[in-house]
This record gives sequence, C-alpha cells and structure tokens, in this order.
Amino acid sequence: MLPHIPDPSHRSSEQVTHCAWCGREVTQSGSGRRRRYCGHSCRQRAYEQRRDLAGTSVPADALILPRAAAEELTDRLFELRCSAEDVAEAVAAGEDAESVGALCRELVDLARAAEKIRGRVDER
Repeated sequence: MLPHIPDPSHRSSEQVTHCAWCGREVTQSGSGRRRRYCGHSCRQRAYEQRRDLAGTSVPADALILPRAAAEELTDRLFELRCSAEDVAEAVAAGEDAESVGALCRELVDLARAAEKIRGRVDER
C-alpha cells in the first residue's frame, strides 16, 4: 500500500506575521488560533508587562524604552533620513545604477540596524 501524499492544492497557505513582543517573523500555518509570539519567552515577557501595567495609566500597548535606547533610536532614524536623502539626490543628479544601488544597500543596512534596537534593549 502506498503512503498517503497530501494534495498540494489542499495545503493551507503559510502567512508570515511578526511577534507582538520582539518583532521577529512568525510563520502562521495550519488551522487554529494564530500565533502572536515567536516563542514562550516573548509570550512570558508580554504577560509580565501587562501584569506590571495593570492599574496604571500607561496603555497596555505602550513601548517603554530606557533613555539611552530612545536616543539611539532617534540617532538611527536621523541616519536613515540622511541616507534616503542621499539616494534621492543621487537619482536626481542622474548617478549611475551602481552608485544608486550602493546607496540603497546602505539604506537597507541602516534600516535593519534600527529594527534590532528592541532586541538590544531586552538584553540590557
């Protein structure tokens, strides 16, 4: 007897969302409740934050950052804006595709670095 091979047309499509705590990608597949967190530790941290904020005027979805992290985020956003302006100026000046491509790669690298601030804050 041959093993049952599922028909690919009946597979549920996988959807990617982001962890409600750390922002990492969470793959949603199959039926049932959608995952909100990438793992147990993020779910636990979210619970602890909700518990700690209960009875306060701070909204449950507030993101609380230490001053140093907020300043780092502001610096990263400034770098992103400057890099985006460099790309716009290069395109307006008619720079070659290689130069514009290099500026775009730098812009993407800066954006990725800014996305990782939350993870570094959690490690402190």
